[in-house]
Amino acid sequence: MSQSITTKSKVSSFFSVLKQAIKGQEVDLTAISIKRAIVLLAIPMMLEMAMESVFALVDLYFVGHLENSSHAIQTVGLTESVLTVIYSLAIGLSMAATAVVARRIGEKNPEAASKAGMQTILIAVFINLAISIFGFLHARDLLLIMGASTETADHGTPFVRIMMGGSLIIVLLFLINGIFRGAGNAAIAMRSLWIANIANIILCPIFIRGIGPIPAFGLTGAAIATSIGRGLGVSYQIYNLFNGKNALKIRISYFIPDWQQIKAIIKIAAPGILQFVIASCSWIFLAQLVATTGGDHGSAGYQTSLRLMMFFLLPAWGLSNAAATLVGQNLGAGHLDRAEQSVFQTIRYTVVFLGIVSILFLTCGHLFASFFTDDEAVKKVATRSLQILSGGFVIYGVGMVLTSAFNGAGDTWTPTKINVFTFWLFQIPFAYLLAKYFAMGPTGVFISIPVAEVGLSIAAYILFKGGKWKKTMV
Repeated sequence: MSQSITTKSKVSSFFSVLKQAIKGQEVDLTAISIKRAIVLLAIPMMLEMAMESVFALVDLYFVGHLENSSHAIQTVGLTESVLTVIYSLAIGLSMAATAVVARRIGEKNPEAASKAGMQTILIAVFINLAISIFGFLHARDLLLIMGASTETADHGTPFVRIMMGGSLIIVLLFLINGIFRGAGNAAIAMRSLWIANIANIILCPIFIRGIGPIPAFGLTGAAIATSIGRGLGVSYQIYNLFNGKNALKIRISYFIPDWQQIKAIIKIAAPGILQFVIASCSWIFLAQLVATTGGDHGSAGYQTSLRLMMFFLLPAWGLSNAAATLVGQNLGAGHLDRAEQSVFQTIRYTVVFLGIVSILFLTCGHLFASFFTDDEAVKKVATRSLQILSGGFVIYGVGMVLTSAFNGAGDTWTPTKINVFTFWLFQIPFAYLLAKYFAMGPTGVFISIPVAEVGLSIAAYILFKGGKWKKTMV
């Protein structure tokens, strides 16, 4: 009887924490138990990242059933590869925002946290304007550089123009969510992605296939729907920044440039942006290598597998973001040991999650691929890619959490240096060697990915145990 009562009590406690996590009640994350703090942050963060990955999957699903779907799938995939540079900017800035805001919240200084967040938004707007204009003007050239055929480039240019032209929305969506995560209010970040995705799911079939007075835009309709959906998500974020109901209280004066603070934020964000640019450029090179050695079907299959992989990896990334927030807030509160314990507890949860994902890809990869395309050649490549990539998921999860921990502490240079060695000095040459010299084609590229990620995780663990990150000043 006592065992039954204990079980019911644990179940009741879990649902209580789950409700609190989704509702977004603010608590002092540096004072409650580490496991409870991780769950309160991780649940909304995992759901947030799952929703981010849904964007690409929804687009992929609808365009994958269009006529000449291989061109459409390739365009979506290659555009996402180009957009990873935008994501790098967004993630690097959001990383800096999370680190600074979390540190100020840990120090019990919400006013400074609010001002830091707004200064980061100023930086994002100025930088992204130039990128948006360049991407819009050179959309077709970008597809050709990525290895797309002339026919695919002609077909996909309007899609790329809309996605690149509206890239500021992408940056703001990531950045403002990073501000809320640093403040410990991951539920608002989660809900903004829910709103954006629900809108995208509703609008995609309308703009792609047409309805009533709205014409069928085909592939271009996917870009229209995604941009509108993300725009609605950003609108929800801005509302919550200014409604005065959260720990962050925004004033108009916070948008006046504070050059000293901007310099401090850039000092953290610059290596963070570089960190993800390094990884992104590696992914772009791999995508181009697959396109040139595997043709349109090989490229489409690879892009399909990447979208599926990111659908499952992004929730794990959300889980690792919990470690970043806890590290930042606990360092701000002076709890160094608690910061380290938070990281290793998060690693345990991540390993379990990605272990399950690996089994799913190894056994059901062909079923996942079949859902997004009817082309047998594309499905075959996607299935092989998923099976190979899943081999490194578990250990990659360890590296993912450790990297987030460095970034949460404001030590963005350490993972940047790891990325230079892992991706540029090892992964790219190794992939080229397998794909070209040993004539393995796309399969050689697939093999290079988990091998490189294992090296990244080992290097991150050794440097994390060294403890230099604990002394980072933000």
